[in-house]
Amino acid sequence: MDDPRPLPNIGVPATRALAEAGILTLDDLENADLEYLATLHGVGPKAMRLLRSAVGK
Repeated sequence: MDDPRPLPNIGVPATRALAEAGILTLDDLENADLEYLATLHGVGPKAMRLLRSAVGK
């Protein structure tokens, strides 16, 4: 089994918000609605830029 790919270092508030939404790894992120994630409290522009870059969007 492949090891889970960690999320980029996006800060504690954004990491916590993603975890509460069920996004714990890059694999989870690739299947997520990024527009929805951008609305979560704690996920700001910098975090979204890093997340989009991580999944190539």
